[in-house]
Amino acid sequence: MLVSFLTLGVLLGLKHALEADHLSTVATLASRSSSTRQMVGVATAWGCGHAAALVVLGSALVALGSALPENVVRLFEAAVGVILVALGIDVLRRVRRQRVHVHVHEHGGAKHLHAHAHATSLEAHDHLHVPLLRRSLLVGGVHGLAGSAAVTVLALPAGSFPRALSYLLAFGAGSVAGMIALTLAVSAPILWTFRKQAKATLVLKCLLSGIDLGLGAWIVVQSGVFH
Repeated sequence: MLVSFLTLGVLLGLKHALEADHLSTVATLASRSSSTRQMVGVATAWGCGHAAALVVLGSALVALGSALPENVVRLFEAAVGVILVALGIDVLRRVRRQRVHVHVHEHGGAKHLHAHAHATSLEAHDHLHVPLLRRSLLVGGVHGLAGSAAVTVLALPAGSFPRALSYLLAFGAGSVAGMIALTLAVSAPILWTFRKQAKATLVLKCLLSGIDLGLGAWIVVQSGVFH
């Protein structure tokens, strides 16, 4: 029974990692990376921050036998939306700083579009950036706080605090594993695009920014914190 319960926690954690706001956030943070190692580091940091916040707050709520006040839940959800909006703006700022723009050239009577970047973040290095990892850890923590209320409800059927804590740990481990697995799956094509396809990189980053801005604004509105 306990094994089945913990397995459920891991599977739900894997599913939880694939929610739209999580994917968009980690993708945006990982867009600053120049290698698979860096991308995995970002995903791991986000997952650890998410799991830590969820386990700490969730276990405290289970121990107290209480739930987060509705206004606090809404505040955490709004914070997630604001972070997404900020990340979307940051992507546009970085695109502008790199001065990516498109020129029209004519070769042999045929016109071609060429995208140029006068600066690039994909230099030949493969070390993990501590500030980026710290940011990912912090952002993951905020996401964990926002999701702790719902996950705590799922942990209550455990029947005891140790079992509930085990469930929360299993859920957190599942979310970390899910995000790392997804990052490994998509890192190669993303990095190839960033290195070889300037026009596609520009489109991808602008699309990512648009998703962050739209999804973040929608989450803030849905939270009802400003009503």
